[in-house]
Amino acid sequence: MGVLPVPAEVRAILLDIEGTTTPIAFVQETLFPYIRDNVKEYLRAHWEEEECQRDVGLLRKQAQEDSSLDGAVQIPLETGSGEEELERVIQAVVDNVHWQMSLDRKTTALKQLQGHMWRAAYATGHVKGEIFEDVVPAIRKWREAGMKVYIYSSGSIEAQKLLFGYSTEGDILELFDGHFDTKIGPKVESESYRRIAASIGCATNNILFLTDVPQEANAAEEADTHVAVVIRPGNAGLTDDEKSYYSLISSFTELFLPSST
Repeated sequence: MGVLPVPAEVRAILLDIEGTTTPIAFVQETLFPYIRDNVKEYLRAHWEEEECQRDVGLLRKQAQEDSSLDGAVQIPLETGSGEEELERVIQAVVDNVHWQMSLDRKTTALKQLQGHMWRAAYATGHVKGEIFEDVVPAIRKWREAGMKVYIYSSGSIEAQKLLFGYSTEGDILELFDGHFDTKIGPKVESESYRRIAASIGCATNNILFLTDVPQEANAAEEADTHVAVVIRPGNAGLTDDEKSYYSLISSFTELFLPSST
């Protein structure tokens, strides 16, 4: 796709993960199935722990907010009346998680539990974060040119740090100046990008956002953030209008920084 010059005013590059730094297949075929296949076993093993109870509490609250949605699964309170009741509550949590995942929901409650489960999987070596091979060399080059690099993903900050801390390229967390998740706002809302700019301490037009999702690119653009849409194997196709409207790259190496030599 050639070379895409980065505007001279850009001081920070904001990166999506799924479909941008990391194959969608890794998320869809490794990370998400791990949750579906292991959530009941994880809950049984960690139920008494404070962290697990906080996760369940958030999911229960989310379930109440979702009560009007078709197929929503409520999570009853545990009254301490025995193993049979405990199993019913755990099964309700499992069913709720499966229901949310079937709709590809991005709720903070779901992402928090997933992050804690993935932490255990990464730490034991069951999972390694997959990174496209052009990512690390390109980021190192950007940083050498004085660029700040941040992550913005619908996955929790903890999940982000696990993916990059236990990646196929080793621990590459040092390459990032900060992480953002949906706690700062949804990726399809322009206000989120204004909040990120304020958090970084720059103007929105000092940021270049790389994503594979046109709706996210549109929201960032509405906030006067520079955008480029990333084309990777396995990503959803773009319409002809999207292809002609957005700047497109298929590799991070296609970005040309003004200070590059």
